[in-house]
Amino acid sequence: MSEPDEPKQPSSAPPTSTPEPPADTQPFVATIQSVWAQIRHHKVVQWTLAYLAIAYTLLHGAEMLVNSLGWSHGLLRLFTLLLFLGVPVVITLSWYHGARGQRGVSGTELMIIAILLALGGTFLWRDSRTEHRDERAATVVPAQPVSAPAAPAIPEKSIAVLPFANMSSDKEQEYFSDGLSEELLDLLTKIPQLQVAARTSSFYYKGKEVKLEEMARELHVAHILEGSVRKSGNRVRITAQLIRAADGYHQWSETYDRTLKDIFAVQDEISAAVVEHLKIVLLGEKRQAQRVDARAYDLFLQARQQARLHTAEGYQQATTLYQQGLKIDDTYPPAWSGLAYVYRRQANNGMLPLEEGYALAAEALKKTLAINPDFAPAQAEVGRIALDHDGDLAAAAKYLEQALSLEPANSDILGYSAIFADSLGRLDQGVAINQYALQRDPVNPTLHNALGLEYRNNGQLDRAIDSFRRVLSLSPEDIGAHYHIGEALLLKGEFEAALAEIQKEPFEAWRMIGLPMAYHSLKRKRESDEALAALIAKYSETWPYNIAYVLAWRGEKDRAFEFLEKARVVHDPGLSDLAMEILFANIRGNARWNPFLRKLGKTPEQLAAIKFEVKLPR
Repeated sequence: MSEPDEPKQPSSAPPTSTPEPPADTQPFVATIQSVWAQIRHHKVVQWTLAYLAIAYTLLHGAEMLVNSLGWSHGLLRLFTLLLFLGVPVVITLSWYHGARGQRGVSGTELMIIAILLALGGTFLWRDSRTEHRDERAATVVPAQPVSAPAAPAIPEKSIAVLPFANMSSDKEQEYFSDGLSEELLDLLTKIPQLQVAARTSSFYYKGKEVKLEEMARELHVAHILEGSVRKSGNRVRITAQLIRAADGYHQWSETYDRTLKDIFAVQDEISAAVVEHLKIVLLGEKRQAQRVDARAYDLFLQARQQARLHTAEGYQQATTLYQQGLKIDDTYPPAWSGLAYVYRRQANNGMLPLEEGYALAAEALKKTLAINPDFAPAQAEVGRIALDHDGDLAAAAKYLEQALSLEPANSDILGYSAIFADSLGRLDQGVAINQYALQRDPVNPTLHNALGLEYRNNGQLDRAIDSFRRVLSLSPEDIGAHYHIGEALLLKGEFEAALAEIQKEPFEAWRMIGLPMAYHSLKRKRESDEALAALIAKYSETWPYNIAYVLAWRGEKDRAFEFLEKARVVHDPGLSDLAMEILFANIRGNARWNPFLRKLGKTPEQLAAIKFEVKLPR
């Protein structure tokens, strides 16, 4: 027989209640309950929540206003501080007026509010000082800088070398006057105690009617070196003058009548006069212009001018002129290094097969460094080849660090270093380097373009667009600027504006890369497919990396990986951007992504292992 069931409790039995707290805790509990009752009675919670909701809305509105109008972000910080300090004020007012609104603010309330504001303000002020102190002590630049660093005071020992005026009867001799100006600039740059504005910025004012004082302020220099050159046959007359920008005072002027073979002695004499009149005490050995055969030098100047046109014809002319000059005198490192640069640019732009172009560049650099192992521009070019073609990140770091140690203020080398930092995924370091370089070279479109790409990949799309607009204001025909603006607009979701911008791009390859993405975003499938087919038909061999991210943007993952693999096989220089390229967002989570990065040595762990230190001069 089974045991009978337990009898059920009668339904009239009182329900089980929570045990009473011990007697010694009852006063404390009573106090808490009383305080909470008062808080509820005075509606403190309702007032505080309402204030926080309003403050949140106001803060977002202020942020949109600051960003759209380009106001200082310091205003936003101040507004946030005021909203934060409003919390104790609201709590105090609600305690006295939450349940009724007829009373005025009493003296007691005002005293409480004043004490709370003082305490809160002191706390935030001390916290802000600590934060800024910690920022100054840190060695890492913030990943997403909100603004460029403020420019320091203009140093007294600073100078810009303007392009000397060509006074020759033959206007085709302008390459010679420009070349002389640049050689003087390079010579002065090698004086550590003298800050020299970079060539790109100094030459930006050529032919422009700008007052010297305004020009010097924009270039952040205290002195201007200008002059003129008259060349006739083997004779040359050079006039140079040193001007103090603040008052236009001519500190020194001299005229030289020489033969072409004496041109290097003239450069030395002019640089020595600048040093003397700026009262610079040279530390170490005095630098002199390197001597080379006068005919080879003339061809070098012509070649360099042609290379800077950045056109297919210009590159071809530069190659021919460099080679002619090197047949006359093959001991001039700048000529070999310049030739290497042209070969690399021809390879990157499909004007030479990649392997052929990079092999020719490497051979020219080998000859450069055999003549002068410490020629910094050549060291930087070797580092760039290691990055773009060889995929040897450790070697790239080594050569770029050496180049920077030799010429720390060279804006071209700084630009290469920023690109390398970006390729390691260290966008904060790249931004810091570019911002420093722009202080020395403020109207360099290449640096502004690089900064725009960094902002884009940091997600700071409005800043990126501003940088690319600045590029176009400085160089209206700059290759890729319109495309990059369109790209940023695509990322913002402004598809119609993006298409319009991409259609303005003058360089065919970039325009053809942008169109399939823009049409796809606008859901114009037929046009996107046709644009993609045209792009692949024309550029699949020379631009596989870019086609890969177009396919990724369209969601075609398998084909995107096919073209990435093709880019790896042909050593596409674009792969150097892989770690930061935001357009691959659609395939970064794919199972094939990390194995592909590993083959290139570009997983986050592999990149973190590369040591690259850049100590920017003050």
